[in-house]
Amino acid sequence: MTLPIAHAPNVYLVDDDEAIRDSLSWLFQSCGITCQTYASAEDFLSAWNSERTGCVLLDIRMEGMSGPELFNLLRERGSTLPVIFLTGHGDVPMAVSALKKGAFDFVEKPCNDNELVDRVIEALKLDASQRAATSSADSVNARIAELTTRERQVMELVLAGKFNKVIADELQISMRTVEVHRANLFDKMGVKTAVELAQMLTGRR
Repeated sequence: MTLPIAHAPNVYLVDDDEAIRDSLSWLFQSCGITCQTYASAEDFLSAWNSERTGCVLLDIRMEGMSGPELFNLLRERGSTLPVIFLTGHGDVPMAVSALKKGAFDFVEKPCNDNELVDRVIEALKLDASQRAATSSADSVNARIAELTTRERQVMELVLAGKFNKVIADELQISMRTVEVHRANLFDKMGVKTAVELAQMLTGRR
């Protein structure tokens, strides 16, 4: 099984059991998934930064900071990395509680290798899609920032479905001026029609 993602990000495995770290690290690497391991939540936090991509595979019970405590701290720091909890049977209520707070999933130990890899791949896909959406929104916002005040006014009226003549009347400018602003607006936004412009802004507005 190989990871169907062009540039595979990391799985960050946080578990205080060395045998589990070794076996799961080997499992992921055998599937073409890059894996970094940490013996404690504290070790992971010391190496963590907001630019990291991928997902976190997190044991619930560890010496020192627990898995749920680390999860809560990551969310407080604004991390959107999907988190999959590794749980013992008695930890299921805690894992369910974490799901309600936004964890991606939990897997009971001992886990089926194929099922675990499948869930990790889904988590990696989710992280990639979330980052792509954020990047796209940032790009659109950057384009909008380049518009002049008049071009923004024209954009709002175009999005409202108004024709050039109506826009000219509302802004008290000539039809020719509206056409120029509209052409500049479309050029800066990288679209050819009002429909394309509306579609571009659908997820942002």
